[in-house]
Amino acid sequence: MLSSKNPFENIRFIYFDLDDTLLDHRAAEQAALADVKAAFPDVFAHVPLEKLLHTYHTINTELWKQYQQGTIDRPALMHARFARLIDALALRNVTPDQLNACYMDRYRQHWRWTPGARDAFLTIAKHFPVGILTNGFAAVQHAKLARFPELRQHTRALVISEEVGVAKPHPALFAQAARAAATEPAAILYVGDSFGSDVVGAQNAGWQVAWYTPTPPASVPEGVFTFRCWPALLRQLGL
Repeated sequence: MLSSKNPFENIRFIYFDLDDTLLDHRAAEQAALADVKAAFPDVFAHVPLEKLLHTYHTINTELWKQYQQGTIDRPALMHARFARLIDALALRNVTPDQLNACYMDRYRQHWRWTPGARDAFLTIAKHFPVGILTNGFAAVQHAKLARFPELRQHTRALVISEEVGVAKPHPALFAQAARAAATEPAAILYVGDSFGSDVVGAQNAGWQVAWYTPTPPASVPEGVFTFRCWPALLRQLGL
């Protein structure tokens, strides 16, 4: 049982973010980019891997902000991130579509749970109804759930931003998720890694928040529980 002072004592439904919370998107992204570099040795001959990783991440992060704000759509994002990479690194004899196709193929080969997430997810799913709330592309996120049957088996509600039409932290997405869970907002816990998308969005929706942040943040908003490893979340939930 949770103590009377624990803000999670009234939780009745737990949503999880997918990328970089349950699944290690960043590691898969970096491994896929290394594979892309290896697949086009002449194109990337002058580009160190670290420069490729940093440049791509910077470009992709900015484009995802635009995607979440609704100013660009999925095809535009997927094309622009490699078109801008080609320009930034002065790449020759390759197209954005070629790089994107190679990247997406290799990205799928590197999907893994974040350390400790699988056991924690399965433990929590024994005691609470659980769901997935994610900003990822619908086809990719469905493929991830198919790859990891434990996720599909235990997920009571699946809410993907592309299928709803708005992205986190938009309040309409959290409202849709609350309806899908058939649970009052104050009784929902959201577990996610992104401050801007997950913490801000959940707090504004009136949900409780567990912020997964392996690197300690400079500051933590009042009422937000943070954890660096999954056993800490289990302890907070009394499991």
